[in-house]
Amino acid sequence: MTIHNFSAGPSILPKEVLNKAAEAVIDFDQTGLSILEMSHRTAPFERVMDQAESLVRELLSVPSDYAVLFLHGGASLQFTMLVQNLLPVNGKAAYINTGVWSKKAIREAKLYGEVEVIASSEDRDFSYIPKDFEIPSEASFLHFTSNNTIYGTQFKSFPKATVPLVVDMSSDIFSRKIDVSQFDMIYAGAQKNMGPAGVALVIVKKDVLGRTSRTIPSMLSYQTHIENGSMFNTPPCFSIYVSMLNLQWLKDFGGVEAIQKRNETKAALLYSEIDANPLFKGTCVYEDRSVMTPTFVMKDKSKEAAFLQFGTERGLSGIKGHRSVGGFRASMYNAMPIESVEALVQAMRDFQENL
Repeated sequence: MTIHNFSAGPSILPKEVLNKAAEAVIDFDQTGLSILEMSHRTAPFERVMDQAESLVRELLSVPSDYAVLFLHGGASLQFTMLVQNLLPVNGKAAYINTGVWSKKAIREAKLYGEVEVIASSEDRDFSYIPKDFEIPSEASFLHFTSNNTIYGTQFKSFPKATVPLVVDMSSDIFSRKIDVSQFDMIYAGAQKNMGPAGVALVIVKKDVLGRTSRTIPSMLSYQTHIENGSMFNTPPCFSIYVSMLNLQWLKDFGGVEAIQKRNETKAALLYSEIDANPLFKGTCVYEDRSVMTPTFVMKDKSKEAAFLQFGTERGLSGIKGHRSVGGFRASMYNAMPIESVEALVQAMRDFQENL
């Protein structure tokens, strides 16, 4: 039976990437060494690091005045690091609250200074993206989360800010074309669209650093990692290697523009069935529906367990919604083939017909 992996993360990776990674675990690049046991200071791994950075820059058209970093700690550590590096001692940060990950970022920021939540969708269970808000001119930066995996909403356009703009793109980076120069910092955990868990990508404009008058521990300073080429200490080598393979796969596929078209096709297919099938309904307002992580429920919630079992028997893995909201979530990251979405849609149709 074919397994269709809708896991929210760690998420699906292309089969060819997994095969190459498996080979490298035994013998990396015909060195006789496993990628897991090779020093990060050797020339073969330095080439991996250089290639990973080069692919990020190429795929996203990253300007030369931005640093590209591969760091430990996932996106959650960036909630703290970005504040230490960008918020002056007596400064104020502005945040948009669109769900669980935004709230966690806000909580960490409050440990270091004043935080103003300038917009929130919590009043309607995070089912929409706030549109009308004012950005305080005195804010040191504005932070938002581009795609909300738990609630299934996504920014389709980005805030226009006169202050530095910081975005958590953990769940939709590399899924659509963006203008990096619109942001002063982009960060993302790898385990959705870039690679396996264990590494975070940070893209930061160099001239926004060094302005805080704050003493920053070496390990938490972006400048430290810039000066050391993401190798201030031993980096998460295997995660970076697999991310490099995955980015090369994306380039070979046709890059971000090509994958965006496929992602939009997948989302349109699933949302069409959600809207047409009398058993199901979406959880978000139409214009803010996520392309990456559609969420939906059954109108009769008593049937949800039965549909989950029905889907499991057909190889649909990972469609159960987050424990905090219930229902269903179809995480359709870049490596998800359209055939898997077709299998989910067919299961929804068959379940309705069998009732």
